[in-house]
Amino acid sequence: MQNAEYKTVTPVQVEKRLVELSKEIDEAHKFLSDSEMEYYTIKSDCEINLAEERLAIAKSGMKFTVQEKEDMALTTCSEIVRLLAVTEAKVRAARGNAARIRIQVDIARSVGTSVRSSMEI
Repeated sequence: MQNAEYKTVTPVQVEKRLVELSKEIDEAHKFLSDSEMEYYTIKSDCEINLAEERLAIAKSGMKFTVQEKEDMALTTCSEIVRLLAVTEAKVRAARGNAARIRIQVDIARSVGTSVRSSMEI
């Protein structure tokens, strides 16, 4: 293991970082909230479109298996299904970002505690 050179961290720097992280948390929460609202709106639209398509196929009078009806509805509604998948990925990324910021807050708090302890010695 190599000797790492560490910079001295001051309580002011820790406080500044925590304030920055507080702003990031607010932004991340808003983005997550907006993303989840978008996801659930698109999800309900997708489910309704798929159901309407399956009903239209059933009313056509032609005999299809359940799987064939599902596949036909899925391919007909492929655009909104793709949009739903992309929106779900956006929500997952937003949740990951929120978790990342929470971890950074925990680290900054630990560093702050360490800095205060070092200053008391």
